[in-house]
Amino acid sequence: MKNIATLTQEAIAILKALIETPSFSSEEDQTALLIENWFVQNNIPFERENNNIWAYNKYFDKSKPTLLLNSHHDTVKPNQGYTKNPFEAIVEDGKLYGLGSNDAGGCLVSLIATFTHFYAAENLPYNIVMVASAEEESSGKNGLNSVLKHLPELDCAIIGEPTLMQLAVAEKGLLVLDVVVKGTASHAAHNNPDNPIYKAMPVIEWFKTFEFAKISEVLGPVKMTVTQISAGKQHNVVPAECHLVIDIRVNDCYSNQEILDTVKTNIAAELTPRSMHLNASSIPVAHGLVQAGIALGRTTYGSPTLSDQSVISCQSLKLGPGESLRSHSANEFIFINEIEEGVDLYIKILTDFFFKTS
Repeated sequence: MKNIATLTQEAIAILKALIETPSFSSEEDQTALLIENWFVQNNIPFERENNNIWAYNKYFDKSKPTLLLNSHHDTVKPNQGYTKNPFEAIVEDGKLYGLGSNDAGGCLVSLIATFTHFYAAENLPYNIVMVASAEEESSGKNGLNSVLKHLPELDCAIIGEPTLMQLAVAEKGLLVLDVVVKGTASHAAHNNPDNPIYKAMPVIEWFKTFEFAKISEVLGPVKMTVTQISAGKQHNVVPAECHLVIDIRVNDCYSNQEILDTVKTNIAAELTPRSMHLNASSIPVAHGLVQAGIALGRTTYGSPTLSDQSVISCQSLKLGPGESLRSHSANEFIFINEIEEGVDLYIKILTDFFFKTS
């Protein structure tokens, strides 16, 4: 078995290759080949569907619970602020620059190295499945959500996203609503008590002022924000409809369906959710994974950003090297020592978790 230092250096090498291989959401076929090659070189059988790659530990046992390790290999497109080549892996002053280095390449390769470390271990109390997933950035239909039907029931998960290796024990869900307030079209010169723009005003006020009763200890309250409004095309015509878009960040006290049901009972308008599956996620602080991290000096917090946690139903912890604020930024980077720390801490957390579970 390779030692941890060797695995870590190989992880950094594959991250450089991933950076130099474009992998926008739904276009990750070439980075999938790089990940396949890692498993081939380490004699680990794997499966692939679309651009998702997954593998199980050598001594997988159906009678045992299963731990998921997951991160994604797709990226957003580089923004216009880049001064460095986003597809060149540049190392300067201990930083590895490149698109996807921080979100979430460093997490992905650190988790793959960690999985490889435990792959041939015997008598683990948990099975381990490693999924390198696609289409996370676009919440696409061919991402982690499409792989779940092939996997055994998951007991818990670590989702690799940049958290500075702190413990994100909860993550807000997302519900986006298209709202249509209907009225009666007419000439602006005539009296019209059914103007949909005026009728939209109390709807907007409701979204602004309504407060859901349950407040999460970690994530705080549900937050609703009107982010778009559109109506009318001519100055002298009252339109028949006023369209609103509502961004709702859901805490772990509610399901998206519960939020939708509450909205429906309180406003007079047509509602269409863009999706219902991006639910909030959480894991108890008392859970063994969290306690193992706390024992290593890690702190807990609630994350406002969305990840593939939203598509799984088991208890999950978001944890990884890198910093969320660097994600999608110009000249994205991750510190080399963050990857080294990431592999080390992942292995220590899982060792502690397995040891105390067995």
